[in-house]
Amino acid sequence: MTGNEAQHTFDTSGPVNRLPEFVHAAKDMREMAIGNLVLVGEIPAPTFQEKRRTQEFVHRLIDCGIQDCSVDEVGNGIGIIPGESGEQNILLAANADSIHGIDIDHAISVQPDHLIGCGLSTSLGVGTLATLPMMMDSLGIKLRSNLILLATARSAGRGNLEGIRYFLANNKYPVSYGICLKGSPLGRLSYSSIGMVRADITCRVPSEYDWTRFGASGAVLTMNQIISNISAIPLPRKPVTNIVLGSIDGGSTYDRIARQVVLKFEIRSEDAAMVHSISEQIDDIVAETAAQSGAEITLNVFAHREPGGIQIGHPLVRCCRTIMNALQITPRIMPSTSEHSALIDNKIPAVTLGISTSESISDEQDQLKISPMYKGLAQVLAAVLAVDGGLSA
Repeated sequence: MTGNEAQHTFDTSGPVNRLPEFVHAAKDMREMAIGNLVLVGEIPAPTFQEKRRTQEFVHRLIDCGIQDCSVDEVGNGIGIIPGESGEQNILLAANADSIHGIDIDHAISVQPDHLIGCGLSTSLGVGTLATLPMMMDSLGIKLRSNLILLATARSAGRGNLEGIRYFLANNKYPVSYGICLKGSPLGRLSYSSIGMVRADITCRVPSEYDWTRFGASGAVLTMNQIISNISAIPLPRKPVTNIVLGSIDGGSTYDRIARQVVLKFEIRSEDAAMVHSISEQIDDIVAETAAQSGAEITLNVFAHREPGGIQIGHPLVRCCRTIMNALQITPRIMPSTSEHSALIDNKIPAVTLGISTSESISDEQDQLKISPMYKGLAQVLAAVLAVDGGLSA
């Protein structure tokens, strides 16, 4: 908590009193909200290839009458709604890039009570950014603050939050508060970031490999030994720490020994020193296994996060909890490693909120419920209004 914020609270009485009106307005915006989600969601947007999606997002904002819109050098889609005074700037951000490649079918099926498609949670975040201006207009809402709508590029995977980091370093509007949006789950409330390292381990058996040496094996068995050793690393309960083995890929068929295997993983902890310690242990495991097996094994760390954030008693968090309670949304407090982390690094008070509920029905498709979106949209609008009202003693 910075400055004198601990002595103040956001005035949520006005926004909370209007929540039934906001939910009703969101229901009236159903077709537009779904339309925006489908328009952006059916455009493939793997990390580093999301520009078509952010351009479509900007086109939707222009259709809403927002004049200050652009796509910047790294592919972020930006729209700015000027406030009556413009004394502070509120950032609403959602990542535009997806983990799914361009070869995946991105068609979205709209059913009476749900949608089915690829990467719907990501699409809903950006779709909400595109829908909110029309919802505000329908309610006659004019903010005092400037509202920045940001569809971030290069967020996931190897993107390492490059889009939002670039925006924060180069935009002309210093951000006072940030609200990051995720499609699901409704009730998500993130106000802190955990420490994280994201990396690949690549095991490659060279063509001149000596199969007669002690410990010689194919890439699969060698990687299996690495995984076994990583799994044996003792992890503390406090600080909460885990190692996520995300995926393993390699080989070509049944009857050929795999010559290359790649393991993707993350280290997560509430403590930065613990992340560093585990990283060093995994580096030792890689070096030892390479020496014993004769395989070419490399550890490539390409993303990291520092732990930090605001406290549960911060005015922004209290504000969101009050709004959720009024909407009968159960808060689900969870740390973040997404855009929120970049705001934390820049000492900007921020939270991450979820819009609806979804479930995975396959590796490539999600099912997203429609009706929870009404409360999700109302929640975001109420939070923006509460922040726009400023701090009151």
